[in-house]
Amino acid sequence: MTALEFNHQLISLENKLSRFAMSLTSNREEAQDLLQETYFKALSHRDKFEGYTNLKAWTFTIMKNTFINNYRKQQKENTHNDTTNNLYFLNLTKEQSPARPDNEFSTYEITKQIENLPNEFKEPFNLFLSGYKYKEIAEKLDLKIGTVKSRIFFTRKKLMESLKDFQ
Repeated sequence: MTALEFNHQLISLENKLSRFAMSLTSNREEAQDLLQETYFKALSHRDKFEGYTNLKAWTFTIMKNTFINNYRKQQKENTHNDTTNNLYFLNLTKEQSPARPDNEFSTYEITKQIENLPNEFKEPFNLFLSGYKYKEIAEKLDLKIGTVKSRIFFTRKKLMESLKDFQ
């Protein structure tokens, strides 16, 4: 396949590639960037394309792989190193700061409300907050898993009700 034929066929795929890019990104600007990057890679690696095979599948694969690689790169950039004991801040985005002064009062109030709960609700909820799974909590407290789930659910509901004035 000549370079002219390759370029002509590549350009004829623009509408299909644009729709595919939109389905991947759900954002018009990001879709355009992805389309441009796909075109650049296809043109740069034209020598790797075996003539008269499926150009559409080849370019769609380039686009899909480019999207996946960009997504992974973005996720890596948004990951923070966490030095806390429970790895609480792992994978927070840059917009989510670990601790802000205006959050301290809310944290204090939440802790205070949890302490005011009856022990049968407080204990499973604290274990849940500590990272235990429902099954582990059930085994540790010798309860049925459904009981643990309902107590945690009702505790959340009670906390949201009691803390609505602090929002």
